[in-house]
Amino acid sequence: MTTCDFTALNHAGLNLHAILNLDQLPAEMAAKLRSRFDPAGRYRQLILLGHGGKTLWAALKASAISSDNPIDDFSRRSAEQWFAAQFPATAHEIVYPGTIPVGLQALGKIAGWHHASPFMVGIHQDWGTWYAYRVVMLAATDLPTSTPRHSESPCARCADKPCVASCPAGALDDGRFTLEKCLAYRRQPSSRCKTTCIARITCPVGSAHRYSDEQIAHSYSISLRDIERRR
Repeated sequence: MTTCDFTALNHAGLNLHAILNLDQLPAEMAAKLRSRFDPAGRYRQLILLGHGGKTLWAALKASAISSDNPIDDFSRRSAEQWFAAQFPATAHEIVYPGTIPVGLQALGKIAGWHHASPFMVGIHQDWGTWYAYRVVMLAATDLPTSTPRHSESPCARCADKPCVASCPAGALDDGRFTLEKCLAYRRQPSSRCKTTCIARITCPVGSAHRYSDEQIAHSYSISLRDIERRR
């Protein structure tokens, strides 16, 4: 069984890694991945890469990448460079970022990264909500598989629920997330959530890893643009 060095990925801010065997995934998930991306059965493993904290944005800015989708393109480029250096001439395919859904949150649960939060952003026991899925790759590798670190959701231990109280849209007031309230508030000219999420930034879990204001604004500006397009 081969091994690999994740140092280059860590330097790029892709500091969350999970190696999963395709034949050990839930049968329905594995079948969908095979039918969509690997009907010939070339690949044995799925490599899930994510970022936690502030390093990825800093590395992206230092790279001076120019792109309409800088995070996706930087993540893809970093993953390709790492894979080529580690496993030259080994068959692989990046399926996320891409145009076909791959079930990121389901993979995150299998990897032990994901819990649901009241405001519908995945929450990690260490990184809080300041993490994201960046690359899903299928590969003809034979790497040691990851051992998920399953734990209770941090939200289960949070008595005060500051995210619920702080949401200016009242989108969490009914004990569940009401998307319509969130969207209506974000569209308001005086909205405090145009380029951020007040509920998210008041969550205390992993607060030391909170993204820079620039990164937060970048991501939420994109989501607001998509919201406006759907009106």
